[in-house]
Amino acid sequence: METAYLSLGSNLGDRVELLREAIGRLGELGGVVAVSSFYETEPVEVTDQPWFVNCAVALETSLEPEELMAALLGIERGMGRERVQKKGPRTIDIDVLLYGDAVVETEAVKIPHPAMGERRFVLEPLAEIAGEARHPVVGKTVREMVRELGAGQVVRRVE
Repeated sequence: METAYLSLGSNLGDRVELLREAIGRLGELGGVVAVSSFYETEPVEVTDQPWFVNCAVALETSLEPEELMAALLGIERGMGRERVQKKGPRTIDIDVLLYGDAVVETEAVKIPHPAMGERRFVLEPLAEIAGEARHPVVGKTVREMVRELGAGQVVRRVE
């Protein structure tokens, strides 16, 4: 078993309910051992779209990284995700941030997630459940990475 840290986001439909449904489906892939609070977050890169609700999940799984990614894409499809516009609106988005201390770079999978260190909407929820997890390439903890982020990217906890 390995611990994978995932980032979940939704900005279409009932965003909170979609995250809850996705978390339930993750249980089919292993054990969900931690879930962060939910955070409403401002879109980045493609900003002309609804705000997101994001969270982080720790999943203990026996799936290898490529198998996990395929299963996550299956969950997204099963929940109505359509890849119409890159970085555009979506019912559900599930990214693998970290998979133990593995570094994987294939056509299908890049772990650790290449942009996680630049994204407050990823790092703040992750710091809540795994602040001491260490990025296997840059060697910093998640908490250190949050502290080093510049200003910007509104991230607020959903009540």
